[in-house]
Amino acid sequence: MSVNRRHIQLALGVLWLLDGALQLQPFMFGRGFATQVIAPAAIGQAAFVAAPLHWEAGLIASHHVIADAAFATIQLAIGAGLLARPLVRLALAGSIAWGTGVWFLGEGLGGVTGAHTSLLAGAPGAALLYVLLSVAAWPRAEPAGTPGRLLPAPLRGAGGSACPPRRLIVPAWAVLWGGGAVLQSLPGQATAGGLAQTLAGAAAGGPAWLASWDHAAAGWVTGSGAAAVAGLAVLEALIGLLALRRGWLRVLAGCTGASLGLAMWVLGQGMGQIYTGQATDPNAGLLFAIMGVVVASTAFVGRRSEGFAPAQDALAVEQRSRRAA
Repeated sequence: MSVNRRHIQLALGVLWLLDGALQLQPFMFGRGFATQVIAPAAIGQAAFVAAPLHWEAGLIASHHVIADAAFATIQLAIGAGLLARPLVRLALAGSIAWGTGVWFLGEGLGGVTGAHTSLLAGAPGAALLYVLLSVAAWPRAEPAGTPGRLLPAPLRGAGGSACPPRRLIVPAWAVLWGGGAVLQSLPGQATAGGLAQTLAGAAAGGPAWLASWDHAAAGWVTGSGAAAVAGLAVLEALIGLLALRRGWLRVLAGCTGASLGLAMWVLGQGMGQIYTGQATDPNAGLLFAIMGVVVASTAFVGRRSEGFAPAQDALAVEQRSRRAA
């Protein structure tokens, strides 16, 4: 399984285009976007998170049409830039900056400061995963003489996109899943009833077939009791820890995490509830699935191949040979 930075860029481009399209839904142009999407993210959060969210919700409510049009335009521009190779660096910079802003001012840091959320419920927020994937997809340095003089060198072109993902993705994966295990073990989430309630809550507003799956999963968790909660927490911790080892253990961690992320996306997150007309993104579960594939692809990649293009690597070897001669 080979995944390079260009693959991640393309996946992010599609996701940002989807987010931009979702932002163009009729609901988003009304006050409901501010009062029913942004403001609720402040509930139960620390003051330094809740206060800016309330301020932003009030600002958007006062200028909802202009604000939503601007949000949609920015996200569509980022997505289009990621699909166009000459604009990749600029688009990735926009993805990192915009994703960070959305994570704080739109998702309230994914609800983690309130300690009443879990990976199943969508923590730590899709926007943070956009940022991490954007960093992992950042191309290596441009060689001298690359066209595109109108842009600063760090934002010029897409050279080095054929390299494997940056190594940051692996420790980030470990922290995310380890943190998920901690969240799942906190008093608010460490009960079968709480886990079942999250699953059943995802059925609201969904199609009948999806709602039946959610209720079936909630019933199974209720019947399994504390074992289901403990098992989920242990599995999340192992997915994070095993990824720190190279080889087949990392492949196992990445594939298991991708599968569990996809299951959470379908069951606990209702496929991002994109069928409701009020979703702003596909939610974190789908991003975890993509990230799991990326992590698994790094299992057998050496340090040298992660940072150098084949031509540069061969040149370095040739130069060392000449010095030795």
